[in-house]
Amino acid sequence: MMTLDLPEPWEETARAFTAVVDDGRLGLPLPGHGRTRVRWAALAALAETDLSLARLGEGHADALAILDELSAPHDAPAEPGSPLPRWGVWAARPPGPSLAAEQRDDGSWWLEGTKQYCSGARVCTHALVTADAADGVRLFTVRTSEDGVRPISGTWPAVGMAGSDTLDVRFGNVPAEPVGPPGGYTARPGFGHGGCGVAACWYGGARGLVRPLLTAARERDVGPHAYAHLGAIDIGLRTASAALDQAADEIDDDPLDRKDASMRRTLRVRTLVEGVAADVLTRVGHALGAGPLGHDAGHARRAADLMVYLRQHHAERDLEELGRRVARDGSGW
Repeated sequence: MMTLDLPEPWEETARAFTAVVDDGRLGLPLPGHGRTRVRWAALAALAETDLSLARLGEGHADALAILDELSAPHDAPAEPGSPLPRWGVWAARPPGPSLAAEQRDDGSWWLEGTKQYCSGARVCTHALVTADAADGVRLFTVRTSEDGVRPISGTWPAVGMAGSDTLDVRFGNVPAEPVGPPGGYTARPGFGHGGCGVAACWYGGARGLVRPLLTAARERDVGPHAYAHLGAIDIGLRTASAALDQAADEIDDDPLDRKDASMRRTLRVRTLVEGVAADVLTRVGHALGAGPLGHDAGHARRAADLMVYLRQHHAERDLEELGRRVARDGSGW
């Protein structure tokens, strides 16, 4: 029997990611510079087509924004036409293995340990990585071509977001350059701005998931219940879009967060958009049944990807944090 040597999902996404970096499509406006709506619309459009690609694209765009905010070099190519760096942001801190940073007598920094949830582990050329140092959690830049950087195969066996190549990465005596002060990664105003950018990807992924239902409703009578689901989806997506637009305008109006509103805004937007996207998953499934999940590979992949990507939201923990902030600072209703 003939067998086909098909590429792995991450290999296809890696090629697409390289292409969108090299052709400039990820040279997005920086958040807070007056065109944040444009930035998020581009991320949503990418996510509507391919959530794994959007995960890598959002990480790359976020890394460039972080480097700009913290006044760090972007390591641009030396010659015109040479490949551009492909950045990732590897900053998750779940329970389990961790990454440590040590500053040696000569002032140099070195990383040792394992970092989890490293999207683009085998395609990113550079990464922003958080690690535990003696003076707190620090952010570093690393080149993934260093000998001690080793993605661990098999650490993302899931179907959902398989294309994002989100592996654990082992760092063995890897040189790194610090970016900003201890705690600077989460303390900066742009941390909240970036969190809303992830929500823009969730919104785009939800839009992409509705395609089969919208197509079916245009081509035939799908029945009263399916139309009701489509109507509810329309309200939800319009609400999410409006919330993202308002948040973008607020960020452009106050990019340095002098009003101390960034985290409340981010918690509200992420929770609202996550809820809308989760509702879209449910309603499309109820309206169409198992048909597209079983016979439309693209739709099935989008559903699995969105389900996994939404779990980047911290659910009740974020609601608790929002409630505490509202109780302390007021609601602004």
